[in-house]
Amino acid sequence: MVTQQSSGGAYILCEVFGSTYALRSDEIEQLEMVGQLTPVPNAPACVEGVTSVRGQVIPAVSLRARFGFPRAPYDLRSRLVVVRTEGRTVGLIADSAREFAAIAADKIQPPPDTLAKMSGNYLRGVAQLGDRLVLVLDVPGVLDLDSIPTLPATTETAAAAT
Repeated sequence: MVTQQSSGGAYILCEVFGSTYALRSDEIEQLEMVGQLTPVPNAPACVEGVTSVRGQVIPAVSLRARFGFPRAPYDLRSRLVVVRTEGRTVGLIADSAREFAAIAADKIQPPPDTLAKMSGNYLRGVAQLGDRLVLVLDVPGVLDLDSIPTLPATTETAAAAT
């Protein structure tokens, strides 16, 4: 678990299914539009496939699917947030990601125990920014896909990836 002291700083805010999430800016390499995704057989259900970003092939993880929300078609607001953590580079697909915010460490509260148990290990905390609550993500936790079952490719899954 990350301490509050090390949790403050600059963040990029993402929207996923109507909620606001924050990713530490020092974990983000770039923001891109969602491009062509190539499905990967037997990948976890939240892995939309692989894509090429500036000549590098990276896996693309749908934050909607990762968090258990219904999938939605990608549009001009959808973003691939390219993160680098623990030696790997991955694209996180969000409904939008265009806002930057400074969040002081003392404004980030640990997630309530019941929320932490329900949401897995990918929440660092919760912050209040103006009139909205922001869920601060732990990128290594988001990318810990070991507990997510793989789904065989179906016509429905393939159609959702396009």
